[in-house]
Amino acid sequence: MATVGAGVWEIRVRVAGAFRLFFVAKFAEAVYVLHVFQKKSQQTPRLDLELGRARYQAVLRDRSKGGK
Repeated sequence: MATVGAGVWEIRVRVAGAFRLFFVAKFAEAVYVLHVFQKKSQQTPRLDLELGRARYQAVLRDRSKGGK
């Protein structure tokens, strides 16, 4: 999911609807789940992409301050 951030991946699940999970696993200390949501249309809603981006930026800020 380059639209969310570098190294962000998406898992797609189709069980009783369509669900998506954005995560980043490029850091040695953890896998960060950024956002999970149910898709109700073909296109990923802008709000869900923005939320994933904001959470990815928060992870990067936290890591740059020495947090894990």
